[in-house]
Amino acid sequence: MITNNPGTNPNPTPSYGSAPKSGGNKTGFIVAIAILAVAAIGLLITSISQNKQKTELSSQLDETTQLKKELEQQYYTALSELEEMRGSNEELNALIEKQKEEITSQKNRIDELLRDSKNLGAARTELKNLRAQVEKYVAEINQLRQQNQELSAQNSQLSETNTQLQGTLEEQRSAYQQAESARASLVSEKEVLEKDRAALSNKVTFASVVKVSNIDVQGYKGKSSGKLSKERQAKNVDQLQICFNTVANEVAENGSETYFVRIIDPQGVTLSVQDLGSGSFRSSTNGEDIPYTMTKEFSYTGGSSQLCANWAPNQPFNKGIYRVEIYNKGYQAGATSFTLK
Repeated sequence: MITNNPGTNPNPTPSYGSAPKSGGNKTGFIVAIAILAVAAIGLLITSISQNKQKTELSSQLDETTQLKKELEQQYYTALSELEEMRGSNEELNALIEKQKEEITSQKNRIDELLRDSKNLGAARTELKNLRAQVEKYVAEINQLRQQNQELSAQNSQLSETNTQLQGTLEEQRSAYQQAESARASLVSEKEVLEKDRAALSNKVTFASVVKVSNIDVQGYKGKSSGKLSKERQAKNVDQLQICFNTVANEVAENGSETYFVRIIDPQGVTLSVQDLGSGSFRSSTNGEDIPYTMTKEFSYTGGSSQLCANWAPNQPFNKGIYRVEIYNKGYQAGATSFTLK
């Protein structure tokens, strides 16, 4: 016989509610732990980054402070060194002032770079350049001072030599004054002779001028046949022919001679076309430049001969009174006038 024990259950029914509840709580706990871990890692990374930035900023600040300190020290040391080199030489003193200004300008550039930590590299380079520049300036001043000392020694030696020569100079001064007086007299005589020679040369030149006579000017118009017809109407004239006779001159030497011919229009302007040989010559009378229209070269043989020269400027002529002047050796050899109606 089976007796039911109130304290036991021979067919216990399993409970499904309690076990799943215990597993869910465990998963949530793990997730919470993971979130906290990620947050902690994030905070740790942020803290490390901030600490790194602080460290870098602190390092940059320390380097900036150190560079500023070095800059101030080098700057004032450089000024002191240059100032100690100041002396009585004005040129050296002026150079020192210029170098001090350049150093100050360079210091200001470095100060400007140190305002921004991004420029620390450039500031270090400039600071190094400043040191090199100061050394260069000091060496330059020392070299110049050495040169000045050498020049001073040379000047002292020259001064001593000059003193020794002073006595000799005094002795020679009298002789020099006498020689100078004689030289001045010779120069005066030479000037007189030069003037006389120039005057005589001008006279000879003037006497050798081959003058001209019977100057005749005729206007012409070219025809289609190639022949020329005489014209006196200005509008019909397209060229001028100037003929004259040379006058025999016993003083003139045989050989090549040149006449400069001026054709002066009614307005007083010398007709001139450079492509046709016009130009200017120097007057033997007053030395002024005189424009000429054309030249006529010939071989002078001592006698009289007739010469002609044509002027065809390919431009119209104005009506009125024209003047023709002919020059030889810078002097006027003859002149005439003619009229175009």
